[in-house]
Amino acid sequence: MTDRTDTQVTTVYKVSGMSCGHCEGAVSGEISQLPGVTSVKAVASSGEVTVVSAAPLDEEAVRAAVDEAGFELTGTA
Repeated sequence: MTDRTDTQVTTVYKVSGMSCGHCEGAVSGEISQLPGVTSVKAVASSGEVTVVSAAPLDEEAVRAAVDEAGFELTGTA
């Protein structure tokens, strides 16, 4: 799901493998380093990561960040 306002884009990604707060932090930390990202909230119990950015993000860049954290991006919610 992607929701766009005049100044921000909110996208919810599905990530598999997260099971705890440490997992949430690892995924959030990697995605937050992408250019334009202003907010990241990962929730292990649902496998959802909500990302707010200044413009739409390249999904491959998000996939690479999630992979770097040791998890798998499975799509958008």
